[in-house]
Formats: sequence, C-alpha cells, structure tokens
Amino acid sequence: MHALDYRNPNSLWGSVLVETLHRLGLREVVISPGSRSTPLTMAFARHPGIEAIPVLDERSAAFFALGLARQHQRPVALLCTSGTAGANYFPAVIEAQESGVPLLVLTADRPPEMRECRSGQTIDQQKLYGSHVNFYHEFAVPQASLPMLRYLRQTTAHAWERTQWPSSGPVHLNAPFRDPLPPIEDGQTGGLRDELDEQKFFVALKPRRKQESRLTESIRLGGRGVIVAGQVRTGNPAAYARTVGKLARKLGWPVLADALSPLRHHARLVPGLVTTYDCIARSEALAGQLRPDRVLCLHDWPTSKALRQWLQAGDAEVTLVRRDGQNPDALHSRTTLVRASVESLAAAIRPGRKPRGWLDAWLKTDRRLARGLARELAATEGLFEGRASGLLPGLLPKGTPLFVANSMPVRDLEYFCPANNRGLTVHCNRGANGIDGTLSTALGLAHGNRPAVLLTGDLALLHDTNGFLTGPKFKGSLTVVLINNDGGGIFGHLPVAQFNPPFEEFFATPQQADFRKLCAAYGCSHSAVRDWKHFAQLLARRPARGVRVLEVRTDRKRDAATRRRIFAQLAG
Repeated sequence: MHALDYRNPNSLWGSVLVETLHRLGLREVVISPGSRSTPLTMAFARHPGIEAIPVLDERSAAFFALGLARQHQRPVALLCTSGTAGANYFPAVIEAQESGVPLLVLTADRPPEMRECRSGQTIDQQKLYGSHVNFYHEFAVPQASLPMLRYLRQTTAHAWERTQWPSSGPVHLNAPFRDPLPPIEDGQTGGLRDELDEQKFFVALKPRRKQESRLTESIRLGGRGVIVAGQVRTGNPAAYARTVGKLARKLGWPVLADALSPLRHHARLVPGLVTTYDCIARSEALAGQLRPDRVLCLHDWPTSKALRQWLQAGDAEVTLVRRDGQNPDALHSRTTLVRASVESLAAAIRPGRKPRGWLDAWLKTDRRLARGLARELAATEGLFEGRASGLLPGLLPKGTPLFVANSMPVRDLEYFCPANNRGLTVHCNRGANGIDGTLSTALGLAHGNRPAVLLTGDLALLHDTNGFLTGPKFKGSLTVVLINNDGGGIFGHLPVAQFNPPFEEFFATPQQADFRKLCAAYGCSHSAVRDWKHFAQLLARRPARGVRVLEVRTDRKRDAATRRRIFAQLAG
C-alpha cells in the first residue's frame, strides 16, 4: 500500500482520506489550485495510484470531472480551496444530480474559529449545494488520534458509497484545516506510527459492486404499444441493444430510439427500430394512425418535444423503467414505475396479444420518412447545420465517443441522425439541459479515451472557453465540430422570434468572436469547413492527441426556415 504521511496532523489526515478513497476505487481527482486545500492536494499528488489533474477554472474543472465520470462510469473526485471556489462547482453538481453521475466534491474550509469574523476567503460552506447532493458531511478539524482517524475512514467510505447508492449522484464533503497547511514536520504524529497498523486499518475497504434490483413478479404487456428509449449510460452498449431487441421481438412493438440511446447506433440488433418519430408526431394524419394505447419507456423520454406532447395528448398507459430513485415522469401520465434493469424487465415481461399489422405500419412509415429525410438533406444548399448530424455517423470510426451540446445540436442529432451500426457512444448533459461546461465535459470524456468528437454551437463553446486551459494536461484527442450560426439558433423556432426588437439582441445574442484567433490563443488548431466534402476530408484525418476545431459557418435564420420546410414537407 501507499505509505501514510506522518509529518503533521493535516498530512496524516489527508493521506488517510486519500488512501481510503483509493482502496474503494478512486482513480482520478480533478484539483483546482488554492491554499486551504494544501493537505489534500499534497496527498492526492503523491499517491501513485490516483491520477491528479490540475484545472485552473473551477467551473471547467467540475465539468471535466463530470466528463471523466461519464466515461468511466465510476466516481471521480473534485477538490478546491475555501471561499467562492466551491460555488463555481455548483452548475456541474446540479448536472451530476439531475443526470445521475457520481461525483465526490471535496471543499477545503477554514476552521470554525476563523468563520464569520471577516477572515479572508471564507464563506458559509455548510450544505453549499442544498438538496442537489446525495449526502453532505463536514469533517472534524484534523486530530492526531486513532479514534478520529477511524471516524475519518468510515465517514469517507460512507460518502463514497452514497455517490452510487441508492442512486448515483454527487456527494459533498467539507474539510476544515488549521495551519500549518503544508506537510511540515511538527512532532505531533510520530507516536501513531507504532499504534496504527496500516495493513489492518484499511483491510475492510473494498470496491463495492452496485446491486441491480430484480423483479419478482411478471409484467404483462400487449396490444398497440411502442417502446420509447431515451439516454442511458451502460458499460456494454451492444449487450444492452440485444436485450432491448429481444424485448421488442417478444412484444412485437416498434422501438422509438433517441439519438442519445445506444440503440440507434446498434441498429442491426434492434428489430423494429424507428428514428423518424418526431416527423410522425408532427403529422396529424400519421399521429392519428399510429397512436399507441401502451408505452414502455426505458430510462428517460427522448429529446423530441413533439413526441412527448403527442404521447401526453394520447393519454396512453405508460410503464416507465428506471434503476434509480428519481421521479422521472415529466409527462404526468397514467404511469406504472418499475425500478429495475432492462435485463430484469425483459425476463419478467409476459407478452399479450400482438396486434396484426401494427409493427409493419410503423416500419413502413419510418422507412418512407427516412428516405424522405435523406433526400431533403441532400438537396439543401450550402452548409445547412442539420446536415452535420446526418453525416457524422457515416464519417466517424466505429465506437467513437461523441459528446453533443444542448439546444440545437442535440435536437438536430435526434432529427437527422439515421439508424446505423457504428456503435457510437453518445453523451449529452441532459440532466439540467444547460450549455455550461460543454467543452470541459467533452474533454473529460476524451481524456485517456479513444479520439472523441464534440458537436456544439457557438454560444455553448464560448460559454466554456476556459475549458481550453485544460489543454496542457489533456491526454487524448478531441475534435470540436463547431456549428457557428452567430447566435442561439434554437430561439428562432420559438414564438418569441416574432418580436424583434428585442429578439435579436436579448435572445439570439449574436457574438463577434473570431474562433480562429481564439484557438490560436489557446494553442489549438482551427480549420474553416468549406463544404461537406471538405468536412469529410477533415474528419478522416484524426490527430492522435490535442484539441482541434472544425468551424462550420451557417446561416441561423435560413437554417430555421429549412427545418420548418423539411418538417412540413414530410408531415404532408
């Protein structure tokens, strides 16, 4: 094991905490620079089994950790100093809570006697994140005694468990320290070397596997139904797709899969896969013909607002399947909630009558609309931003990690990404649906991973330009496909777009940033995409490491009109 640091109470406290986390399975920590966190920073930095990654900006650091946790599907630690540093973690903490990503947030703090007396860099950090964490605890001020070290060990182990049970999410530990903060020998802890049997002290700490809930009763489903599949993180996407495929065959139902679901990218494993459901929901005639009586929703509702409104208006009976403890039914339907894995559900399903011609009607409609979409996209002039989403699956190597920004990029991916067998692993911060931390999350997803791609708009990238500061410590390759439409394209599809002024200034918010110069300032390569052939050529040349930006300049107003025209054409 890694030797503990007995130079003073703070260094021993920090090394016990870090060794405890390592024994439990921690492998990465993202550290924001600061003084009060010195005992923990030193302990993390000297531990050979933990990768300690310094990131200057706290908001970027938190989203980078979020991306790492998404990639590895295990908890990642965050560490910052006292004061407002921890407040900058808040957006990522909220996203982690809403999307069920395990984060262990460590905020260093002043000791009690230095609070509420105008001591520098001191704020009230008690329950800083409110209800947005699974668990909160403030450690005692470090003491050089075996009973207190036992308390530290067990409380840390409990906090680690709460990042994953009963639901994955963030945990906040506040850690006060008195001076001296560096590991300066002070003679207070030397006696503990003989008293503390390090091998015995840590022996009970082992990584715990998350228990899957098992269904003990069968579930009967039948009639005119659909399976709706939203975003899910899974360690084996192909196995997940096979399970859903078996479920679809058993029920004889179509599978409406979001582009964020692994199902759309393992199409051959999913009979009855449908990708054009947004077009169907927009068509009065098709929506009437294909309206289901039963809906089986896996994990989350897809991004499509048209689909959600259609299902809500139909008042179908819903069976919603999730493993965590959240209330997931934003449609407030007639819902039966099943807390189980899809594997357990598939074994428990007892199919009822399969309606004649139901699946065939769905698949015939989907094939016709998919051909129509492909035809309409190919006929668009210039660089229509939606076409990037349609082209990406065919241009990226199999298994590419793809992170997509919120607002228009995630919607275009849902609208225009075809069913494919490329095995892309698609991620998006759909917990809180914000644009903050987009670049940093993508960098965390790509760090130490195979070459990854970020599909983002200009505002989302500008909102997180400090993420580029991670570049020198970034180990991996990230290609940023930047859709630069000079503003917020999604607002052009909302009723407020009719009111200008103030629409353009206060909603579309066009910016004047020169992305070529911005990339140069951070040492990133930049290429301006001339046309789609050039786009394909650029994507084919993947750098082994570093960050590059491929800028696709589009016309926001023209593209909004193009989307409306395509949807109207297919709905008719």
